[in-house]
Amino acid sequence: MLRVFTPSEALNSILVRQPLDSMPVPPALLESLERLFGAPVTPEQAVTRILADVRQRGDDALRDWTSRLDGHSPDRFAIPWEELEAALEHLPSEQRIALETAAARIRSFHQAQPVTSWLTQASGGISGQLVRPIRRVGLYVPAGSAPLPSTVLMSAIPAQVAGVPEIVLVTPPQRSSGKVASIILATAALLGIHEVFALGGAQAVGAMAFGTPSVPRVDKIFGPGNLFVTLAKRQVYSVVGIDGLAGPTETLVIADEAARPEWVAADLLAQAEHDVLAAAILMTPSRELITRVQQAVARQIEQLSRAEIIAASLENRSGAVLTRDLDEAIQLSNDYAPEHLCLSVSDPWRWLEKVKAAGGIFMGEHSFEVLGDYVAGPSHVMPTGGSARFASPLNVMDFVHLVSLIGLDPATTRRIAPGAVVLALAEGLDAHANAARLRVED
Repeated sequence: MLRVFTPSEALNSILVRQPLDSMPVPPALLESLERLFGAPVTPEQAVTRILADVRQRGDDALRDWTSRLDGHSPDRFAIPWEELEAALEHLPSEQRIALETAAARIRSFHQAQPVTSWLTQASGGISGQLVRPIRRVGLYVPAGSAPLPSTVLMSAIPAQVAGVPEIVLVTPPQRSSGKVASIILATAALLGIHEVFALGGAQAVGAMAFGTPSVPRVDKIFGPGNLFVTLAKRQVYSVVGIDGLAGPTETLVIADEAARPEWVAADLLAQAEHDVLAAAILMTPSRELITRVQQAVARQIEQLSRAEIIAASLENRSGAVLTRDLDEAIQLSNDYAPEHLCLSVSDPWRWLEKVKAAGGIFMGEHSFEVLGDYVAGPSHVMPTGGSARFASPLNVMDFVHLVSLIGLDPATTRRIAPGAVVLALAEGLDAHANAARLRVED
């Protein structure tokens, strides 16, 4: 059942943000870690040991940890191109058409993003910024409870648009077969990604960060994952770049009395089925809508295969908030900064300017969040955990870096160098001052 909260109750419960370090760790997970390591360890400590081992022993460590954690020890991690091509060739036609449709829309969206170098002569000589693609990136594609070919599309296509020359993709094999899901292999082939590795968990992050004889070292790592993947990304940051730290996914629906209860319920349930910590929140000033959405949730959940996960999600971090009006709902949303904000109201464009923080805004009931997951165009990799206050969805700029260019003419150098001398002396840096003074005297 979808619980109902007042705004003050919600602010002290489902709208509270939990830092990564304070996320509750299930006792069963701690027990399994103790069995694995022979002593009590936290997830953070477990990741530290795995990463250190991968850094020291390379492929041997990858095989050991893959065997201990995933229950199989592969002869090789790299998947041959022929296997990728075969997966694409045998992909059911309706799946291939859906992937191609999504890929075309995602590529078209990101090609429209303005990412250009620029130069100016306004300040004497030439100065500006050069846009350079990152040379090699690593993409982590989760495949724990279900393979996610959409994440391949949403991560790899912006990288290709940015001009990244080398893309490394890692994804864990499925436990049932010990093999990577064929639809992920087919998606990689569809996009022309040749470097694909059957590897998951913290050890996969370590392999991309440090490099091994089998897995090339990358410059930046992208992609969501479980707690261990997220902790590993945080620990390797500075050795390599990372896109961010993904937390549990979240959707906030703001609705008025005109919203369709069945559709609102379906959107909340779609979010809740991701995982038991997913957040599916409704905010509305209509008590009648809440009641009708609760009834629709109860009807729809009985027909869904992941009902147990959904029920846990609705109990943990989800609910309906009865607000005074839509203005209060928008204010609460801005403070919460949701990953996905759905404006299921009769005139969503009226409220757009009031939204200050969200990963993605879905305008009206026909622009529902599931379309954003697959085929709308923008990347579905969006900031979570309140980071939408300062972070952006994955985009082309994440796959490039800027290089400042300074090419001043002699006259400009003579004119501005005395200021550098003064500031250098004020900072007590004589060698700096001398380097500038020599140019002026010459």
